[in-house]
Amino acid sequence: MYRWGEDGIAGISDNMQRICFAVTLWNGKDPILKERLFGLSGKEGNHGEDVKELYYYLDNNPSHSYMKHLYKYPQGEYPYNHLLVSNQNRNRHEPEYELLDTGLFDNNKYFDVFTEYAKNNEEDICIKITIHNRANEAAFIAALPTLWLRNLWSFGAAKHKPAITETEPTEAFGHVKMNHHLLGDYHFYFDAPKRTLFTENETNTEKLYNQPNATPFVKDTFHTAVVQNNYEAFKEKNSGTKFSPMYEFDVEAQSSVTIKLRLSKDVLQNPFDKKFEETFSQRIAETDEFYNSIPNTKDEDEKNIQRQAFASMLWSKQYFNIDIPRWLNGDPGQPAPPAARKTGRNHQWMTLNNEDIVSMPDK
Repeated sequence: MYRWGEDGIAGISDNMQRICFAVTLWNGKDPILKERLFGLSGKEGNHGEDVKELYYYLDNNPSHSYMKHLYKYPQGEYPYNHLLVSNQNRNRHEPEYELLDTGLFDNNKYFDVFTEYAKNNEEDICIKITIHNRANEAAFIAALPTLWLRNLWSFGAAKHKPAITETEPTEAFGHVKMNHHLLGDYHFYFDAPKRTLFTENETNTEKLYNQPNATPFVKDTFHTAVVQNNYEAFKEKNSGTKFSPMYEFDVEAQSSVTIKLRLSKDVLQNPFDKKFEETFSQRIAETDEFYNSIPNTKDEDEKNIQRQAFASMLWSKQYFNIDIPRWLNGDPGQPAPPAARKTGRNHQWMTLNNEDIVSMPDK
């Protein structure tokens, strides 16, 4: 897990990032699931840090009652190492080597993945994921909309470990219940999937530090299961701190599929009734009304540029937490961090302890 915060594609969380949701994808060719945006660190890119993805913040409003995000996912294997090596071999006077330069998007061989959120109320969020195949032939994609809980219990920052637990599914939709000692109960509803997967939001210490894992259900267990098509270990696993319904589609050429989900405090008998679509229509209309009141121009292109600029600023609000003394010295009962931290970045900021919502211009 990430000690200080989580991230994910088109992701959202509560204001203290205790509950997280984001979109995970797999095109059947990548060696890992597409769970996060890939980028180069400052020393890897010829112009410093640089995300090597195509993603767009299309819409948002100040209350976040409606949000829309677009991620473009190639149908061919994602060239992680090729992007790294190609940029390392360029100097600072040369242009960056981008994802489009690889030819992966030639002949429109990619998916447009739209993620939309519409709030029925503050504690009832309707979610739609619409996947468009832009190619001229059918293509496979797996989608794993993922709900998880940020790990504070392993570090002594929380005394109670929350849980996501399986409930009895219906023919029309699936349902899990989440319990958090501070936030209470939530219900996560989703279109009937091919399967459901539970694991724990725990670091794979065996892979990272060559130390035995306390449980085989670590945070990247889904990657191994999906890529290797081996779900045997999950048959008896019906609760955890990370959960995903899994969908597999052969999307026809120039066609799309949609997944409906809903995260709510309410117990709902029919989470995807007509009220679900009405919520999207109403929130979009309200967002249109808000943005139509702002610009002085009547030019529709200029209006849209401004609207997406505001949307990008709103999408880039994020929970930011760092406790420098603990970051430098480590957590009680946990392996000590690298000694280099004591003389590295931020080591002199001994009184800094941040936990707030900030605007992150990196994005």
